[in-house]
Amino acid sequence: MPVTVKTFANFGEAASALSSDRSARYLGGGTLVMRALNEGDISISTVVRATDQALARIDVASSRVTIGAGVTFARILAERELAFLHAPARSIGGPAVRNMGTVGGNLFAPNPYGDFTVALLALDATVSVQGGLGARDMPIEEFLQSRERQSGALVLTVSCQRPASPDAFRYRKIARIKPKGGSVITLAAHLPVSGGRISGARIALGSMAATQVRARAAERALEGRSLDDSAINAAAAVAAEGVSPADNALGSAWYRREIVGVHLRRLLSGLE
Repeated sequence: MPVTVKTFANFGEAASALSSDRSARYLGGGTLVMRALNEGDISISTVVRATDQALARIDVASSRVTIGAGVTFARILAERELAFLHAPARSIGGPAVRNMGTVGGNLFAPNPYGDFTVALLALDATVSVQGGLGARDMPIEEFLQSRERQSGALVLTVSCQRPASPDAFRYRKIARIKPKGGSVITLAAHLPVSGGRISGARIALGSMAATQVRARAAERALEGRSLDDSAINAAAAVAAEGVSPADNALGSAWYRREIVGVHLRRLLSGLE
């Protein structure tokens, strides 16, 4: 089946073309769309591209960063001011994938991928999308819950909190093939501290549900407490509450439930 490629200089025109054609898919780095085409996905008949440099912009403020959807993981790794995102970016594939894969594309990556999105979820990101009804900002949780309905919308930017200190954000990916393997589980934690106690804890998990999810029971176990052994053990004990992992070649649902608490304890304790 022939595939039509449409390239636009303006992201607004690309968004219009995407929203008006149900068989169209946006091509950013190509790590998802080209794989689908190469595997014979006949639901895609049009590929939409945009050369608008606004999609490759990075804006860093004192407390928040805004990253264009077309920014690659290699670019993230080259930016000193984005050092807190280097670990999740480095965990995406090998150099070839990081040179092509984009922040916006990772939002659509199915399990066992989408590791960078786990970090964004822990950092309370906002996703800016443009579709047939115009542009709007969505909390990342809302975006992920409706991700299957977002195929006709173009992601423009992702913005997230900038952690107040290096210790405030932590990330860990468990994979059988490092660094480029699919995730057995992925964990990220943002732990802001006020007056020596955690205030506004957010813990995100990958490969533990149909999409990336928050470990809300673990968050509640940490809230208002110092990050000591007692709090860490309490969070680890409830890490698997509310999750629904699936069986796949990398691990069973049972195995994932068994190890998520172990790795959350290591993450919160600062252990490698």
